[in-house]
Amino acid sequence: MRKPMKPPVETTLADSIRIVAPLQASYLAWPVYWFCQASILTGLWVISHECGHHAFSEYQWIDDTVGFVLYSALFTRDGPKIFKRVLHETTVGLKSGVARATPGTHAVVLSDIGILALIYAIKLLVAAKGASWVACMYGVPVLGVHMFFVLITYLHHTHLSLPHYDSTEWNWIREALSTIDRDFGFLNRIFHDVTHTHVLHHLISYIPHYHAKEARDAIKPVLGEFYKIDRTLIFKAMLREAKECIYIEPDEDSEHKGTYWYHKM
Repeated sequence: MRKPMKPPVETTLADSIRIVAPLQASYLAWPVYWFCQASILTGLWVISHECGHHAFSEYQWIDDTVGFVLYSALFTRDGPKIFKRVLHETTVGLKSGVARATPGTHAVVLSDIGILALIYAIKLLVAAKGASWVACMYGVPVLGVHMFFVLITYLHHTHLSLPHYDSTEWNWIREALSTIDRDFGFLNRIFHDVTHTHVLHHLISYIPHYHAKEARDAIKPVLGEFYKIDRTLIFKAMLREAKECIYIEPDEDSEHKGTYWYHKM
């Protein structure tokens, strides 16, 4: 009598790496997986950010739901979307006051519930798969997402050509144009073009990503020299800005004493 065949065991990408790749190869395979997964998840983070600006759907409840789920899954609080709306609508200068927005209690509570639910799900996954599996499959890629969007934000708002204004020079359009587009190469597409359409985003934050390049190209002739983009390789730009953009002070030779520029030590 034949023994019954065992059902096939479902394997994941992580299991396949452990089984197929030799130990030496896994040192390369895991970083490749982390980079690719972090890149894709950053694209999802961009979608959640877009939901916060009511640019994902015509329906607010869809934006709120999708944004809540994606933000929570990526270990990001959903509450900041309220602040993003205000800050993009009332961008502030150095001494023009601080934009204050108090999120509703329900928004804060829901955001907390989302993070707590994620922590509980991670706890169950660790119990089922082990801490190292969860760290490799989820933890490191999500850490990569946070590194990516911090880097993107830093480079969008840090450049020698970007002025800052105090209350004597500030107005909304000046501050909105105090940003610069960056070229992340093939990652532009994976990040839904957020990297090289940020000037547009400062001006019209509710345009969805799938129309962003088209809209950017339409406003560039209107903005002329006020549109800025830097195509320097990202790591080179990061090191340059970290070295050259240390503090801001006004240009003493200019009549515009309320305009501040980056300087290095």
